[in-house]
Amino acid sequence: MEQTRDLWRSLGLGDDELAVYEVLLGTPHHEDRVEIARSLGMTRRRLDAALTRLKVCGFVRSSSAGGSLPVAVNPTTAIRNQIHLRRAQLLDASSELEVLTASVDRLAAEVLGRAAPPRGAGIETVRGQQAISDRVSALLTCAQTEVSLLDRPPYARSAPDGVPAPLAVGDLVRRGVRVRVVVDRAGLEFPGRARGLGELAEQGVEIRVAPDLPTKLITVDRQVTLLPPNDVADPSQAAVVATDSLLSNALVPLFEEIWERALPIGAGGTDAVTDEDGELLTMLAAGLKDEAIARRLDLHVHTVRRRISRLMASLSAETRFQAGIQAARRGRLSS
Repeated sequence: MEQTRDLWRSLGLGDDELAVYEVLLGTPHHEDRVEIARSLGMTRRRLDAALTRLKVCGFVRSSSAGGSLPVAVNPTTAIRNQIHLRRAQLLDASSELEVLTASVDRLAAEVLGRAAPPRGAGIETVRGQQAISDRVSALLTCAQTEVSLLDRPPYARSAPDGVPAPLAVGDLVRRGVRVRVVVDRAGLEFPGRARGLGELAEQGVEIRVAPDLPTKLITVDRQVTLLPPNDVADPSQAAVVATDSLLSNALVPLFEEIWERALPIGAGGTDAVTDEDGELLTMLAAGLKDEAIARRLDLHVHTVRRRISRLMASLSAETRFQAGIQAARRGRLSS
């Protein structure tokens, strides 16, 4: 009985509404509201409230004969109408949630972009791994047009096997932000790193490789630059956030100079290349030695050399470095 009452409540009918509804269904010829109120032991106010609720929920309709009492709707019809209404409401709510989910980054970026700059804009020190991570996330979320990164070891976030976590910049490209990354050649020595960079390139991230990067760096919209510490896990280390125009005017040109001299790796070439050869070419273009490439690919060094010779022939290259350069220019460094 209680379960049945719960079902009626889910349809919008409480005890008063259900009692009045049953009377209207069983004895539809009551002459006025006073008689119904008396038979149910209700005041007129309670009866009027119950009738109003029944009409809102679709269980009664106005009398066509112009009487003071509404007419009860068949319960099967009324309940099915309620179910259809609830289903439509749920579909609308689900659609709204899907739109909100797809707009999270855009909405966050818009509100952060309109937010007033923090007090004391200039040079800010951020300490602690979590605080630095949160600040990086906030800066990337706030990006409107462009993000530039210098990426070099040691990496703050590494999996248990020592492999650095992938750069989380794919979402930026999907919402229209240009992302350029210069990776230190030493970073390619981590297993799977070259392949991961190739996957980012396929998503639209512009990636280049250079030796001996002077620092790590994240610049957002050419206005804010974050210099991460060498070791975020060390509590004594701190990140520096620069919004001072003089400092930013020095760091942005620094990135541009490194970018112009770096070697591109990317996707979109017309020549077919296997994933394994693409990874090998990326390492070759970065200047890794045969032994280092063999370790990364888990191959014998003689096998690596044979594959390099075959690729040099296919690219009409006289040296291994030239093969890397030509592969990069042809867009064949895809993984």
